[in-house]
Amino acid sequence: MSRIDELRTRVQLKEHGVDNVHSTDFPGNYAGYDDTWSHSKFKKKFRIDIVKLEGDVLEFDMVGIDAAIANAFRRILLAEVPTMAIEKVFVYNNTSIIQDEVLAHRLGLIPIKADPRLFEYRQEGEMEGSAQDTVEFQLKVKCARKSQSKDATDPDEMYKDHKVTTEYMKWMPIGDQSSIFKPGDLKPVVDDILIAKLRPGQELDLKLHCVKGIGKDHAKFSPVATASYRLLPEIRLTRPVEGDAAVELQKCFSPGVIEVDNVHGKKKARVAHARRDTCSREVFRHDHLKDCVQLSKVRDHFIYCVESTGVLPPDALVVEAVKVLIGKCNRFLEEISDSPGVWDAS
Repeated sequence: MSRIDELRTRVQLKEHGVDNVHSTDFPGNYAGYDDTWSHSKFKKKFRIDIVKLEGDVLEFDMVGIDAAIANAFRRILLAEVPTMAIEKVFVYNNTSIIQDEVLAHRLGLIPIKADPRLFEYRQEGEMEGSAQDTVEFQLKVKCARKSQSKDATDPDEMYKDHKVTTEYMKWMPIGDQSSIFKPGDLKPVVDDILIAKLRPGQELDLKLHCVKGIGKDHAKFSPVATASYRLLPEIRLTRPVEGDAAVELQKCFSPGVIEVDNVHGKKKARVAHARRDTCSREVFRHDHLKDCVQLSKVRDHFIYCVESTGVLPPDALVVEAVKVLIGKCNRFLEEISDSPGVWDAS
């Protein structure tokens, strides 16, 4: 790889810093290279590889794209993909030790399994809601003492309904929702989230309204527990590393990155899985090893990890993020077409 190609495609990890971090994907930055954007060139380079999809966790590679666009997907996942969350809490009775405001905040952060694509946004100022924009739950529970618990000291043996969890939230259909959704379609993501603890005589009687919203308005609407990316690590050995040095080199990296093979009775290091490296740069602490390796990251290869809160599968969230970005692009193109004079002048 030539020096120019390396500058264009790699971020360098040095002993005392990281070099070549700025984006260079624009025309005229390197003499002799045509870096103008074209649809055909983009189609040829761009790809998405699914690495892992297990439950609520998705790991995939996004290759052949600029960091600005990759980061746009991350920000959209965090703040602009809509979900359903508890917005209104109507308190008819609360004799627990938790104040109404704190209780309402706790309820708002409970992830609700309800497909936001099937609902509309509630109009501002509307309190009651409708079947098209609201999911209603009832939370009604009263703690009582168990009769056979005279000598018991464990609250589970002494009291009935003393731990109020999301299992107690009962869906109350509005309008024709019962004909559209089956029992179990609309519920909290998990049933064992603790809401409050009660003692005999204390009770909760609440009505909860879930509405559609986005994380930009409140974090409770964010559909992901985490959405992050990192560049693909690349490790190159500049010379053979053998014997005890090979074992020492292996310890400088994350497990599985460097393997030590037995070649003709001699230990020899090789790069096995650079992807697993956490880029700690531990190797640079060893004077006799730091010249053996060259550490870098591939500039246009992003390793994404998306962990859903459970409201939607993570692959569906990524698709929705793509749709949001497409909508933003379409609005931008409409702005340009509606005011051509302004854009021509610039």
